[in-house]
Amino acid sequence: MSKSVLRYGLLAALLLAALVWWRISSPRTATVSATPTIEKQAVTVAVHTFDPAAPPAEMPVLSPLEAAATDSNFVSNAAVVGESEIVDATHAIVTVTGVRVNLQLKINIWIPVGATAHVIDHEQGHRQISEYYYRNAGKIAEQIAARYIRRQFSAGGTDLDAEIRKLLQQKSADITAEYNDKLNVGAAQQRYDDITDHSRNDIEASEAVTRVLKDVQ
Repeated sequence: MSKSVLRYGLLAALLLAALVWWRISSPRTATVSATPTIEKQAVTVAVHTFDPAAPPAEMPVLSPLEAAATDSNFVSNAAVVGESEIVDATHAIVTVTGVRVNLQLKINIWIPVGATAHVIDHEQGHRQISEYYYRNAGKIAEQIAARYIRRQFSAGGTDLDAEIRKLLQQKSADITAEYNDKLNVGAAQQRYDDITDHSRNDIEASEAVTRVLKDVQ
């Protein structure tokens, strides 16, 4: 029996180099990027073998019935840049002028020493499904991020500059959270395990992957 582990890295961050010029700019004169910038890194895949009697601490914990695991870590790092117009000493209107999203997929496959070819092929099937979803990840991230550009938000507080930065960081986190929700890889991976009974039946991994991807299409 195998395990498919899906992890989503929410690494929302504010680009500190792109300062919020709330003292000198306004939404009417702000330089706005027409489209978000999406940076999609190549998939990294690492295959590890381990001794079932002494599994390494960094691999997913397996139940007594599980023999192998595939850990797919979808990482999204969003940065929102904005300019603001001061309203008074404690209030400002922030216009989003740009969004940058960095995407990664890191896959770690954990195979026990002496595993059968059937089990190994099954874990590679989990990898193929994750990679299939990642192919469309850039388009998903771009569609989400594009909706934030030119949007205006209110910021308020005694430390107005800090509140503006906090607002932009929150919008970064919102984008990464929505990206992870829209990606929705878990249903396909579960369908794959249902078809193959977690590699315990005789269905070939390639056939099961084809069926799953046909279903999601």
